Amino acid sequence: MSERPILGVLLGNSAGVGPELVAMLALKDYYADYCRPVIIGDLRMFEHGLKVVGGDVPHYVIDDLSQCDWSKGYPVLDLKDQDPAQVVYGEASQYCGAGDLHQLDTAIDLCKAGKIEGFVFGPFHKGAMKMAGMHDESEHTYLANAFQLTTPFCEVNMMDDLMTVRTTSHVPISEVSSIINETTLREAIELGEITGESLGHKPRIAVAALNPHCGEFGLCGREEVDIIQPTIEKVVKETGWNVTGPYSADTLFISALKGDFDVVVTMYHDQGQIALKLVGFQRCITVAGGQPYPIATCAHGTAFDKVGKASVTTDSFERAVRTTAKMAMAKREKANG
Repeated sequence: MSERPILGVLLGNSAGVGPELVAMLALKDYYADYCRPVIIGDLRMFEHGLKVVGGDVPHYVIDDLSQCDWSKGYPVLDLKDQDPAQVVYGEASQYCGAGDLHQLDTAIDLCKAGKIEGFVFGPFHKGAMKMAGMHDESEHTYLANAFQLTTPFCEVNMMDDLMTVRTTSHVPISEVSSIINETTLREAIELGEITGESLGHKPRIAVAALNPHCGEFGLCGREEVDIIQPTIEKVVKETGWNVTGPYSADTLFISALKGDFDVVVTMYHDQGQIALKLVGFQRCITVAGGQPYPIATCAHGTAFDKVGKASVTTDSFERAVRTTAKMAMAKREKANG
């Protein structure tokens, strides 16, 4: 176990299912196969999660990661900011949003200090974080600003070994075409390459078309002819990366899900999300693509309707833990040459 990466395990939004998920995996002793976990959040919320799922595990409070001894149980870095009695379960609130941000800030600082190698987090609630003062579009932008990134980043959706990267993300469909250009597409392709390499391999990248029938050579839209195809050719020539396309989006995922590609670069949010979530919603995770440390979470969100019922499935969160650990090991091996 001493060779496994040290990962932060953040409880997530207190009003959601995050504390239950973290507790369920602790009861299964799931973390031990992949990492040395450090639970980050309020001790009382972790114990509340254990109570909800009907079990207990050895755990103890630490003030610094030098105090971790996994033979004693689960170390909990107690942030002392989320009283279960003050949480309104199943609702977004400023109180719980502040807890989300405190967990994020703590994990960011621990990464920068070299005390953890990455982290996995229970679902946060963007609305609650904004109530608590977050001005960024999402936690991914918040992370990028905290790490002072100057390179492409975005949430990357992953199911099993297939990931999707978006050229445009949280924007209205009416604005998608105007945002697709050489720069935005190159950034998406680069993000796919970086994230694929973070898992320890050179990815096979497919680029989706925007228009029906791949634009029909310009008869049904010119984005493929004027932007997408020329950008792919330029990227391949300049980098040698394994990038092909554009492919008609209505058939691309048939090939991708058979294993022909590792990464699909989509033109807009739902173009990839629908495909992955239809085939394997419980198997989907979200990777913080482009960040300097391995970071991932489950794809299903806070699931307010399931809070307190111990009925949430753990498959997605398990995969997030597993993938984060794999990325951490690949990063360590690359650093060691």
